[in-house]
Amino acid sequence: METSNAILLRKRKLSDTSLIVSWCTESLGCIETVARGARRPKSIFAGKLDLFFEAEIQIKRSRKSHLHALTEAVLGNPFGGIRENYKRTLTASCFVEWIELSTEPEHPAPELFHLLQRAFGFLDRQDATRRAVRYFEAELARLAGVHDVAMLESDPAGALAALFGRVPRGRAALLKALP
Repeated sequence: METSNAILLRKRKLSDTSLIVSWCTESLGCIETVARGARRPKSIFAGKLDLFFEAEIQIKRSRKSHLHALTEAVLGNPFGGIRENYKRTLTASCFVEWIELSTEPEHPAPELFHLLQRAFGFLDRQDATRRAVRYFEAELARLAGVHDVAMLESDPAGALAALFGRVPRGRAALLKALP
């Protein structure tokens, strides 16, 4: 059994009763888990597995696949303010996509977890702005190893696109929607 702080990135249906849940963790990297029975009304995971939730999770590693068993989730911060309006949710989704683009599965990168945690904390308290998106992208580029200061200041998203091959799909729509 392994334990880590984690932020829920994505969840999808596995069966009538189970979910596949993707996490950005502090000590395990980005991982995928199976939450058996999570879709049942009286599940131990009821109310604990929603997008952008921060939790302390416990997993049992699989020896055969990349899907590990989620055995426990203790809700830490639900970042409820993110769901207060569409622009905050759209911004958080863009940040999640950047994290997914920039990480290797199961490669620990606590600095990326902390960046996402700070970004969600910001979105929990106030509305998203272009400046906040640009700051997140600049920090991500810096953490990813972009050392060109001029590029970091002028076009961090371009630096990230050059590094990872693309930008998140919803980024253009996000920038149009933000003040």
